[in-house]
Amino acid sequence: MISEILKYILPALIVLATAYFILKKFLDAQHAKSVLEYRSKMVDQKLPLKLQAYERLMLFCERIDLKNMVLRLRNSNMRVSDLTTVMLVTIQKEYEHNLAQQLYVSDSLWKILQLSKDNMVSIVSDFSSKFNQEDLAEDFANLLIVASAADDNPLFAARQAIKEEIKLILQ
Repeated sequence: MISEILKYILPALIVLATAYFILKKFLDAQHAKSVLEYRSKMVDQKLPLKLQAYERLMLFCERIDLKNMVLRLRNSNMRVSDLTTVMLVTIQKEYEHNLAQQLYVSDSLWKILQLSKDNMVSIVSDFSSKFNQEDLAEDFANLLIVASAADDNPLFAARQAIKEEIKLILQ
């Protein structure tokens, strides 16, 4: 009697085990495929955001460049103190406007950008201290424009770092 029961149960258990392992393999493959599709979709969505962040940071560098700020902010009857204040406020506002971009770039690039911003603030403050604050800002503005073209302009390094990081993510 037990042998009769085993004749029916044993093949059924073998079929059940085979079906289980085949079904498990199929479901695992489906899960792996869906995970791969999800990751692919995320990469497709993240790349434009990252590139947009790099574009914004490059624009940030352009907007806080001394020459560009002088040309954009100065008017003919400005005093040195006025131009200094407007430039320092502009640098800070541009920086604050781009704070969220640090989510999309490396920590080292963000530190380079912070250092560049701090150096631009120092340059404006240092050059401003060489002038009588009540004088017209013409000579001060000209000095800033010349300084903008100097080889040690901190924004050159920031722009280069942005370009290098973009090259890395696009490879």
